[in-house]
Amino acid sequence: MSSLPEWFPRVVQFMEEAIPFNRFLGMRVETVAHGLCVLRIPWRPELVGDPFRPCVHGGVTATLIDTAGGAACFTMLERTSDRVSTVDMRVDYLRPGAGADLLCRGRVIRMGNRVAATHTEVFVGQLDHPDGPIATGSGVYNVLRKGDRA
Repeated sequence: MSSLPEWFPRVVQFMEEAIPFNRFLGMRVETVAHGLCVLRIPWRPELVGDPFRPCVHGGVTATLIDTAGGAACFTMLERTSDRVSTVDMRVDYLRPGAGADLLCRGRVIRMGNRVAATHTEVFVGQLDHPDGPIATGSGVYNVLRKGDRA
């Protein structure tokens, strides 16, 4: 499978509009490709978690990492009835970030029949920012294929 499933635009719409927290954050899918997803959250002061620095709230960063990893997995599924769900996630907060849009790139490292693994990076302002990511993450997702359900 070398291209996105024809049903993937519905997944994008679901992630942007149907998930209340994503909608509250203003999360947008910037790019999708086979095994890849880039998300953006427009910057606004309400996203600050530490007003003394200031820097983005860790929960916003973690949400980006989880959502980008899951969306990247969805790009590799064959049917709309297949699903992924988060089993484990790790976030490494590398430096504070605030004041510009947050971008997160998630890539599938391995897609198995039952488990997927991802790597993600969160940047402020632009992908591949010269100062590097503000956080990186890894995720493990349960892959539930239609035929696996009882």
